[in-house]
Amino acid sequence: MKILVIGTGAREHALVRALAVGEAVGESHELHAAPGNPGIAALAELHAVDPMDGAAVASLAVAIGAELVVVGPEAPLVAGVADAVRAAGIPCFGPSGEAAALEGSKAFAKEIMAAAGVPTAMAHVCTTDDEVADALDAFGPPYVVKDDGLAAGKGVVVTNDRAEALEHGAVCLAKQGGALLVEEYLDGPEVSLFCLTDGVTVVPLEPAQDFKRAHDGDAGPNTGGMGAYSPLPWAEPGLVDDIVARVAQPTIEEMARRGVPFSGVLYIGLALTSRGPRVVEFNARFGDPETQVVLARLATPLAGVLLAAANGRLADAPPLRWRAQSAVTVVIAAHGYPQAVRSGDPITGIEAADALPGVHVLHAGTVLADDGALVAKGGRVLTVVGVGADLAAARLAAYNGVARIELPGSHHRTDIAQSASTA
Repeated sequence: MKILVIGTGAREHALVRALAVGEAVGESHELHAAPGNPGIAALAELHAVDPMDGAAVASLAVAIGAELVVVGPEAPLVAGVADAVRAAGIPCFGPSGEAAALEGSKAFAKEIMAAAGVPTAMAHVCTTDDEVADALDAFGPPYVVKDDGLAAGKGVVVTNDRAEALEHGAVCLAKQGGALLVEEYLDGPEVSLFCLTDGVTVVPLEPAQDFKRAHDGDAGPNTGGMGAYSPLPWAEPGLVDDIVARVAQPTIEEMARRGVPFSGVLYIGLALTSRGPRVVEFNARFGDPETQVVLARLATPLAGVLLAAANGRLADAPPLRWRAQSAVTVVIAAHGYPQAVRSGDPITGIEAADALPGVHVLHAGTVLADDGALVAKGGRVLTVVGVGADLAAARLAAYNGVARIELPGSHHRTDIAQSASTA
């Protein structure tokens, strides 16, 4: 099968890797990526196409004879790239632009959750500074302020400082069509659950936990994610089935009822509160860095499952199989991340890390310089994945891999999966 993956990050590298190595003996796929990155280039043919240009992506898919297109990032999905691919007659894994509003607008997501009876945080949608101030006072600290639109994982501020909350609100409202949500604070650990769906059937993957704060001990500003692990040894048995029944299936049914069927992957961010699970957010695509650990544990060939979801045949797909191993991923971030980052620093040691047992390195913000050297270009530069018999072994493998890599000025968290692996 010829497969085209759209995107440039570690999530797409993880998808391409799973498509490349996850197939049964005797099966193979011709892999393409647009625009991809230097790591993906080792597994797939790269094409210099703007991932936001639906017509260009569709034309490329037709030109290479793609039998499946997988759209990785949220921005192309919200822009309707999947619609353009499907209009060209090619199966596409990813929701329509209209359905991707589940991520593109947090206010729309709250509307859907209310209609579907999905448990979530109480929220006020605000469009003025005065509304923000009133909502902050109504909920009290800790204050939770969320940009209504896409913000690459950095649109949320959780703080006890009212002035900081107001300042973030003003930044959100200053954007074109500015709106935001002020929410009640949800206590308890957070869980990420990806659910594959063809618009009717829902198939959950294994849950993961990510680490959004920049520094150890969950200190510092929110980021796109600094690491993740799977499975969750502390999670209650039946958690996944409960979330499918109470959250995923009702949401997919409500979208279908509205004539906006959602197919692709519904990313459910949950808080396991003292009052039960509550949805923190929906995303319309695989999460980064959770995808890196979830796909490292998936034993079922990925291509057939994604094609079944794209073709509306997920109910016919066999049950997913999972490896008994654990996986931990650690993000190596560029100097300055998540604020202004420094680009152009050389990266070395990836081959040494990849050579370690149970370790593989996924590229995110990398590019080849004019002299052919690999350099950083972006905030999150690499994710190092460790796989082992348990979380402690996976964590050791991941950090052994991180230790082999040199990137001047970079930083990473040293506590990914630490408490879970020693529990």
